[in-house]
Amino acid sequence: MDEIEFKQMYSTFYMKVYSFAMTLAKNQDDAEDITQKTFLKAMTTNKKMRGEASMLTWLCAIAKNLFLDEYRAKKHTDELNEGTLSDMNIERAFADEDSAFRIHQVLHNLDEPYKEVFQLRVFGELPFQKIGLLFDKTDSWARVTYHRARLKIKERVKEK
Repeated sequence: MDEIEFKQMYSTFYMKVYSFAMTLAKNQDDAEDITQKTFLKAMTTNKKMRGEASMLTWLCAIAKNLFLDEYRAKKHTDELNEGTLSDMNIERAFADEDSAFRIHQVLHNLDEPYKEVFQLRVFGELPFQKIGLLFDKTDSWARVTYHRARLKIKERVKEK
């Protein structure tokens, strides 16, 4: 695609692609970023439009894929941060001796596998994937079991 064709495509479709990105991202900055990346990818990609769809459809497909890639990356990052933040909150509670003792009491009486999964995650600092492997389960199972253990601990600590 030469410069003149690109300028024509950009001026013709920018607002439509931006509007589409805005419906996906629901955030002006993210929509602008996706739109810019869409046109950059359209200009630099080795794959050409096959002609089976309109130019707008092709650009919107690129925008959708870019949005999904960023959404997946953000979701993964949020999950990692969520685990870290939750662990940090629990570690702060352990710093307070009274809270630590109450948590240890609850943890001591917690049913398996919640007790072991929680201990492996917080004290052993193991990732969910390795915890799953120890139990011959998936990392999703480990993640769910850990979060259920956390909820049980919070609930029982409030009762005491």
